[in-house]
Amino acid sequence: MSRGREDSQRRLNSGKKRKASSQRWLERQLNDPYVKRAMDEGWRSRAAFKLIELDDRFGLVKGCKRVIDLGIAPGGWAQVVRKRAPQATVVGIDYLETEPIEGVTILQMDFMDDAAPAALEEALGGPADLVLSDMAANTVGHKQTDHLRTMALVEAAAWFAVENLTEGGAFLAKGFAGGTDKDLLDLLKAHFRTVKHAKPPASRKGSSEWYVVAQGFKGPKN
Repeated sequence: MSRGREDSQRRLNSGKKRKASSQRWLERQLNDPYVKRAMDEGWRSRAAFKLIELDDRFGLVKGCKRVIDLGIAPGGWAQVVRKRAPQATVVGIDYLETEPIEGVTILQMDFMDDAAPAALEEALGGPADLVLSDMAANTVGHKQTDHLRTMALVEAAAWFAVENLTEGGAFLAKGFAGGTDKDLLDLLKAHFRTVKHAKPPASRKGSSEWYVVAQGFKGPKN
C-alpha cells in the first residue's frame, strides 16, 4: 500500500466524528482506482487521467509551444502537459496555493481579477496554442445557482481563449450539465472549426461534469 493510501485509510478509520458526507467522500476516494493510480504514478490528482484520456482522443497537447492552465491547483493537468510537451511554456493560475512544478509558472490570484488576463499574457510571452480550464465555482448548495456560477467561469475562460489563442489553437474546459450553455456553444462555434462535448472514462459516472473541446481556432476577427 502506498503512503498516500495508508494516510487515506488512517483518516477513514479515525472518522467516527466526521460528517456523513465527508465520510462518504473519503470512502469513495479510498476505493477509487484512479486515486490509487494517481498516487502510484506520481500525479497530483486523479484529474490528470481526464486530460490524458481527452488528449489521447483529441490530440490537444503534442506540439504545443505555449499553454495556459486556468484553475491549475493542485497541478495534475500541468504535470501532464509537461510530460507530453516538455518544450512548452506553461503558465497556470489559481487563487489556491499550488506547490511548484518544474518548468511551470504559477500565478496565485483569482482568474476573475481584472488584472489576471494581462498577468497571464505577460508570463506566457506570446499567443497560446492551448488554453485549459478545469475551474469550477465554489458551491453554495443550490444546484441551479452552482451551475450558473460555474458556467459563468467557463464562458469567461472561453473569451480569454478567443483573445489569446494563436490561429489553429484549442480550448478545453470543464462544465456541468444543466442546459444553460447555449451562449457558450454559440461563442465557441463562431471562433473554432470544431466544437465537441466529451466525458472521459476517468470522470465519475455519477458526476454531471462534461468537457467541451474546441479545436481549430479561426484567428482573431478583423
